[in-house]
Amino acid sequence: MHDRSERQPERDLDRHLADVRAAPTDLGRLELIVRRPAVDERETLDEARLDPAHGLVGDGWAGRGSHATPDGSADPAAQLTVMSTRVLAAIEPDRERWPLAGDQLYVDLDLGVENLPPGSRLAIGAAIIEVSETPHTGCAKFSARFGSDALRWINSPAGRAGRMRGLNARVVVGGTIRTGDPVSRLSGPS
Repeated sequence: MHDRSERQPERDLDRHLADVRAAPTDLGRLELIVRRPAVDERETLDEARLDPAHGLVGDGWAGRGSHATPDGSADPAAQLTVMSTRVLAAIEPDRERWPLAGDQLYVDLDLGVENLPPGSRLAIGAAIIEVSETPHTGCAKFSARFGSDALRWINSPAGRAGRMRGLNARVVVGGTIRTGDPVSRLSGPS
């Protein structure tokens, strides 16, 4: 899977805003599950288990640690990353490349701050996750994979408000999830 930055000219991604903003607000769908067992490795799954202590079971989240914690251990507020498939479709029409975004859960749901403020809970399959306050932002790898125009778009004021790069979450109730499961907004912040 190749980096995008050298392949295409600048795109008008704002033309996709209406579609991104039309995502369901209360009941969406889990479109893709990706496990990251090691840096730059991706496994697309039909079924996975979410666990309050381990996040997505088999994912390398815990082992990678975090610069956000004092001791460098994994940040529990960033166990999972969730991204909108509408945003991904706008920046990368080739669905085979979507796992390169580096997220674990890809959903058709409005991930915007107004719809899902920190503390909001979502039911996915038998699991419940909680939206973290910690922002999920784009990085150099994202830019290399999807283009600097995509990085600018997701980090624009509209992109940040809509959480176009996605959101961080933690597992509150463990359980099995499957591609195609409904993603239901349970509540606002608790």
